[in-house]
Amino acid sequence: MSLSTAVQNSLFKPKNGGVTTSTTTTVIKHRFISFLIWQSILSTVSLLLVKTLLLYPFRSKNSPSILHSLFSFLAFHVSLLLFSTSLFIISSPHRQKPGSPLDLLLTSVRLIFVHTDNPSLSPEARQAVKFSLSFALFLVVSALSGFVALISICWSSGAFHQTMPWRVVVAMLGFRGFLIGLPYGVYYLYKQRWVLQFPIVQRPLFFSFKMGLPSAFGQALKLSTAAYFFSSVVLFFLPDEYGSNFSIGKYIAQQIIFYIGTFLVFLCWELSHHLHQILHTKRFIFAPPKGSAAAETNPSEYLLAALEESTPKSLLQYLAYLDLCMVCERNVDTWRRAAFFEETGETYRRVISVCLRPLEQLALNLGAGLESSLGEKSAYLSDQLRSPTDRLGDSRLHESFNDFQLCAWCARIVASLTASSRKEDRFGVAQLSGNNTAVISTLLSALLVVETFMGKKTNIQSSHHLMGAAGIKWAQMGTASRDSAVGLSEKRRGSPIYMKAYAMADILRTSIYFIVSAFHDEMLDSAKAGHLEKDWISSSKVLYGTRELLSQKLRLFLDFRAC
Repeated sequence: MSLSTAVQNSLFKPKNGGVTTSTTTTVIKHRFISFLIWQSILSTVSLLLVKTLLLYPFRSKNSPSILHSLFSFLAFHVSLLLFSTSLFIISSPHRQKPGSPLDLLLTSVRLIFVHTDNPSLSPEARQAVKFSLSFALFLVVSALSGFVALISICWSSGAFHQTMPWRVVVAMLGFRGFLIGLPYGVYYLYKQRWVLQFPIVQRPLFFSFKMGLPSAFGQALKLSTAAYFFSSVVLFFLPDEYGSNFSIGKYIAQQIIFYIGTFLVFLCWELSHHLHQILHTKRFIFAPPKGSAAAETNPSEYLLAALEESTPKSLLQYLAYLDLCMVCERNVDTWRRAAFFEETGETYRRVISVCLRPLEQLALNLGAGLESSLGEKSAYLSDQLRSPTDRLGDSRLHESFNDFQLCAWCARIVASLTASSRKEDRFGVAQLSGNNTAVISTLLSALLVVETFMGKKTNIQSSHHLMGAAGIKWAQMGTASRDSAVGLSEKRRGSPIYMKAYAMADILRTSIYFIVSAFHDEMLDSAKAGHLEKDWISSSKVLYGTRELLSQKLRLFLDFRAC
């Protein structure tokens, strides 16, 4: 029995006849332990190679004893263990915004002096406090890790303690280690490298790790060079007790050793970051082993439990969505996809429901943010004064794309399942339950609001010319508001959020075309009979725009003119 099969058996063994998410969260613990083990192996190999190939020529005759070398080795690994643990704590697949210092202070006071069950303490406030504290912890651990790691590497070479007292050596090396650790922590948080980036193609771990080695070496080289000059400049302005009078040769040797030690610290950190990314973004199969009793009765229950009962936007939920996306798009686990179309239709309804929820949230949040931004732009054009709440609208638009990866998976999942239902749905549960119309309406609404955000004009003619709440508001805006919307889009063009919107629109457009290609004949017959809106657009209130607008947009897809 393989290791992965053994893990699956231990994770998905039913307890008391049921399935609990506490059993599935074990996968995160297994990956964290694997990450720590492999990180220790990589850091040990890196340390031995650097000491053997680079630091050995600078080794003095009176080198530290074996006991000191062993202590330095253990201290180096403890520092990296602390750094790796803090890296795991702050990592998240979802982009989150930490609370402001004032909000953090007020919420902390409430947590201390107010009962925890008080309704005034919202889950969002608790999450913001927890997130901000984890950021602060990471900064402290980064500085402490740099302090300990640099002393451990450079002290064992024996080139420092011969020319300076050991207290001065520890102070100088520790301070320079602090100066490389704290800026690295700030840089890491500023670049949002703590966000887990799921690869487009799932490769074996060895090949994924090998592909990231050149970038890790290059990043470590750039960071070590910048940190060396930065710490040297800061150290130049410190009192003379941090320096000593010795020969130029020894001084140059010490600087070379310090630069090599700095490079090794950054290299271990970069390798830890890369290893953490590939281990925690690898696909996990949320299904019992094929051929077991659970696989024969209800193979989808474990996946649905992870999707519905896990913490929203957690790593476990992201892994469940990734597994579901690969099951729906690939023809490898067809037995799992066939289980979605069981006779009662309950499994199919639950799968579609959990996948439409992020897309609906995207359309609603982005639509609300657009209305806020357009209203503020109109006020700006009339009063020539930017409203203080304009930044609120822009931040709401940025936050709408925080779940970009999740929305992309969900769009691909619902499109693949809907297209597959034409041939694989033996009981017709997709059509009879009305999920096909819900999928088409949600995808069209999401595409429409994303295109509006990008500044794309929808040239659709209808007899009523955009009747309804959204159409009336657009008609009331006039030329100035349309110009402000175009100007707002031009200002965003080229920014990261515009690139996300462009990618999201492309994914939504491809997903709709995938469904239209599968049901093209049926949709053409409905269009000729005048029932396209009735058969393929949801009768309930649409998320953005109007039912007539969505119907006209769907006709463009039928004619393959939507671009």
